[in-house]
Amino acid sequence: MSLLAFFLFTILVFSSSCCSATRFQGHRYMQRKTMLDLASKIGINYGRRGNNLPSPYQSINFIKSIKAGHVKLYDADPESLTLLSQTNLYVTITVPNHQITALSSNQTIADEWVRTNILPYYPQTQIRFVLVGNEILSYNSGNVSVNLVPAMRKIVNSLRLHGIHNIKVGTPLAMDSLRSSFPPSNGTFREEITGPVMLPLLKFLNGTNSYFFLNVHPYFRWSRNPMNTSLDFALFQGHSTYTDPQTGLVYRNLLDQMLDSVLFAMTKLGYPHMRLAISETGWPNFGDIDETGANILNAATYNRNLIKKMSASPPIGTPSRPGLPIPTFVFSLFNENQKSGSGTQRHWGILHPDGSPIYDVDFTGQTPLTGFNPLPKPTNNVPYKGQVWCVPVEGANETELEETLRMACAQSNTTCAALAPGRECYEPVSIYWHASYALNSYWAQFRNQSIQCFFNGLAHETTTNPGNDRCKFPSVTL
Repeated sequence: MSLLAFFLFTILVFSSSCCSATRFQGHRYMQRKTMLDLASKIGINYGRRGNNLPSPYQSINFIKSIKAGHVKLYDADPESLTLLSQTNLYVTITVPNHQITALSSNQTIADEWVRTNILPYYPQTQIRFVLVGNEILSYNSGNVSVNLVPAMRKIVNSLRLHGIHNIKVGTPLAMDSLRSSFPPSNGTFREEITGPVMLPLLKFLNGTNSYFFLNVHPYFRWSRNPMNTSLDFALFQGHSTYTDPQTGLVYRNLLDQMLDSVLFAMTKLGYPHMRLAISETGWPNFGDIDETGANILNAATYNRNLIKKMSASPPIGTPSRPGLPIPTFVFSLFNENQKSGSGTQRHWGILHPDGSPIYDVDFTGQTPLTGFNPLPKPTNNVPYKGQVWCVPVEGANETELEETLRMACAQSNTTCAALAPGRECYEPVSIYWHASYALNSYWAQFRNQSIQCFFNGLAHETTTNPGNDRCKFPSVTL
């Protein structure tokens, strides 16, 4: 090789490697910028399981008014996706759990799902995440869990077929996917899901540069033992800390503990750098009598401090991953009165149905914590001790009460024995009185089997004894 040729070859190699390095650095820079952009826009979960909620048009206007930057839907509602095309909001859509098996079985079905639920709206609607299922590992779902990753993979295949690369596919899991989460360094996934689900899931998320989505609610962790964990620690307040004895990492809030337990669990499976996103977190503004700490002041405090933390620039991250930007969705936009379960299940909202705030919150994180209006002081920050009864709500529909009365009395020979003619609770003879006794008796008898004092919205708990000297209503003692 001549000296001139060698010189030209050297320049070519150097320039090629230089350009490759520059492109790589540019890619890393754009990836980091995208992560920061997604994480800085605090999102809101928009669920619609209520019979008193406003239209999608009104709801999306409310979302804009609270200055949320991202909205997560629990479906792919066509009306909402069309309306969202006229906004600057980032959008997350969800594949319902019952569709997972079909999607996993056939690429054509996944192609059709993408063609129906994404292509008519994208890119005008800024869809950024597709979440396949919701807390699928929290249910006894049979073969659905093993179909999870194949369904996700087929959706990605379809997106790539259409040249779409900036929509990430993931799935939200709950904290119960962990066998151990305390101290954080002990974080470990459940053995029965590690091989068949978690390892394939982590490999998929890592290979597609997606996020591990987590539904994480410190309220439930705190409320299970409220006298042993500081409420201020759960609400990002005060000066109490916890030091992990194995790592020496210092924790100043409960959320960071829970997040790091998942990061440690992923690290143990060989994925120490997996990106994390919070698909749900919040605090209930109301609940049943035994649901300690579910009140407006605590909900406002949690969400305001959460937004401050997660919108900070530069990102704060967690003790095990400082500086980690974490896309975060607050749960939720409205209270949803048609959800089943205990009282807190229906009371996570930040807005009333008319759009007025249950409490003020600034999704930009710019308002100082002292800049909000004062809120009522709570009365349930310590566990209630005493008797509780279950009675119909005021104005309950009599026809529905009568149907529920029959259901309750049919479950056991003893539930409604006191309502028989001539017995101590037979009089007064009215639907309301008999239903009051029957619902209360049924709830008290089967409460340990997860029966809630709700009955499709017909009943609620009370600390006022509904009985009288002749008719003694059974109670539950907390």
